[in-house]
Amino acid sequence: MYSTMFFNANNAMRTSLLRLLIFPIACYATLYNSFEDITPTSFDFVIVGGGTAGCVLANRLSENANVSVLLLEAGPSNADVFDSIIPMLPSLLNPNTLYDWNYSTTPQTGFNGRSIQYPRGHMLGGSSSVNYMAYTVASFEDWNRYARLSGDDGWSWSSIQKYIARNEDWTPPADGHNTSGQYNPAYHSSQGITSVSLPGFAHDFDSLIIATTAEKPRRFPFNLDMNDGRPLGLGWIQTTIKGGQRSSSATSYLGGDFASRENLHIVVNTRVTRLFHNGLHKVSPIFRTVEFTQSETGPRTNVTATKEVILSAGAVGTPQILLLSGIGDQEALTALGINTIVDNPSVGHNLSDHPVLPNVWYVNSTATFDDLSRNSTFAAAEVASWAKTQQGMLVDSPLAHLVWARVPDGSYSIPDPSAGPLTGQYEMLFSNGWLGATQAPPTGYFMTISTAVTAPSSRGNLTLSTSNPFDQPNINPNLLGTDFDLFVMKEAVRAARDFVTAEAWESYVVREFETLAAATTPATLEQYIRKNSGTIFHPVGTASMSPKGARYGVVDPDLLVKGVSGLRIADASILPLVPSAHTQVPVYIVGERAASLVKSAHGLD
Repeated sequence: MYSTMFFNANNAMRTSLLRLLIFPIACYATLYNSFEDITPTSFDFVIVGGGTAGCVLANRLSENANVSVLLLEAGPSNADVFDSIIPMLPSLLNPNTLYDWNYSTTPQTGFNGRSIQYPRGHMLGGSSSVNYMAYTVASFEDWNRYARLSGDDGWSWSSIQKYIARNEDWTPPADGHNTSGQYNPAYHSSQGITSVSLPGFAHDFDSLIIATTAEKPRRFPFNLDMNDGRPLGLGWIQTTIKGGQRSSSATSYLGGDFASRENLHIVVNTRVTRLFHNGLHKVSPIFRTVEFTQSETGPRTNVTATKEVILSAGAVGTPQILLLSGIGDQEALTALGINTIVDNPSVGHNLSDHPVLPNVWYVNSTATFDDLSRNSTFAAAEVASWAKTQQGMLVDSPLAHLVWARVPDGSYSIPDPSAGPLTGQYEMLFSNGWLGATQAPPTGYFMTISTAVTAPSSRGNLTLSTSNPFDQPNINPNLLGTDFDLFVMKEAVRAARDFVTAEAWESYVVREFETLAAATTPATLEQYIRKNSGTIFHPVGTASMSPKGARYGVVDPDLLVKGVSGLRIADASILPLVPSAHTQVPVYIVGERAASLVKSAHGLD
């Protein structure tokens, strides 16, 4: 959904502005465009995917100078990619770009049969290099549920606190304002690697949003810090930004001196096509050989890890590679001519994601970000100012505040799909301008309150369309696929409408945008939702973890793939259920814990 946005400046202007930048650009001394340029050909660990978790693993495993690590990334480097550096320019998610996988879904029943774009980051840093940078750790109930579902207390809220601390480096906002009353420092770390900060540019509507929590405290209570494990309420968003620049897994875990380690080798523009097994360990096939190429018609190259292959290709890429390698449902693989090595019907199933809907109001203000997308002179001036001062509108995510909320008790009959009564079933996201799948209209100024179902009951799946690794798989997140999810979205829209009825908004909100204004009956509200909803691109679950010995699931709680040896998975695909949170931080935690598990397994602590 959040794809077509902002900024029409041409490439020449972007290049000239980059020369003005006064900050250092990431430099990778061990980054290669071709595997042939690497001197060593043997590695202890081969990591497939340089995304959010993959970069964590590359950093943590290469901390030991005696360990050799190869990181293979399908996309290009993030270095000097203009739109990835500036937080307010998420245009890399536009269709048909080099930095997105350009996936689309199968027709979605919940969207009246529409197929939608399905953004995934296709560059070093993965989706952390292209996302909206929201830093939300989920509720303590989400993590305790993971511990129950996996049979491993190591995934519990108390156990993952050390991984949050290793990841987070709390950073002052770009404008250096006094942040008292905007977060709780007791729940944050300044000892980690990924920078996290509060918004660094004040918007006209900030005071109105906070005032509404005082006027309607029962429905929209103020939450000082939604990362304390109890996220319900409204608070200031925390984002992965440092000094007005995006902090991704590539700029943080592979930034500074990390990427120049002699024992770490990073190869970009390199597509992994499948894995090969190398005999047996007891009765389990060993998977430690990776096949890759740099083009669909180019030669295929193999590399074998002496210790482990770690799949970090994401909730789409990881199950696709497993299936292409003969790990999956035997009947489906046989139909495509793929030899089954491990018959596991769970691979690719259990896909869940957050459906999201942009709800727009006309506002009585010209200080929105709308002109960034429709006035090239204005946009160029903002970028030039940002390049010179690292201040202004461009230093933040388009998201300014978040609400986590629940529908009324007793209003639904099915078992609650959320992790518990203190976990949000839906989210409201505030943006000071037009935010959605289409560009802002040529006139008018807007505010968007997006609503998202964050504890969906719907489940989808991913299957292969062909045995060609360059053909997109069938991606069916089944968004709004149940009556419950549709009910929650309706309640979320009603909550957004109620929010702007507070007296604080009387002189600011003019009226609802036409599509929203037309949703005046239950039937028209349902059609408005089905016609305009999309994805907030938080897919998980396609290689879910389950208890050790369970006959369902794809990985054990230590993230080793069931039924094989030498292969581990560390990315969003292992989460059994989508958390009521933006998935960036949970995936960082997966990466940190996976690194700890790998080190322990091989005596590298």
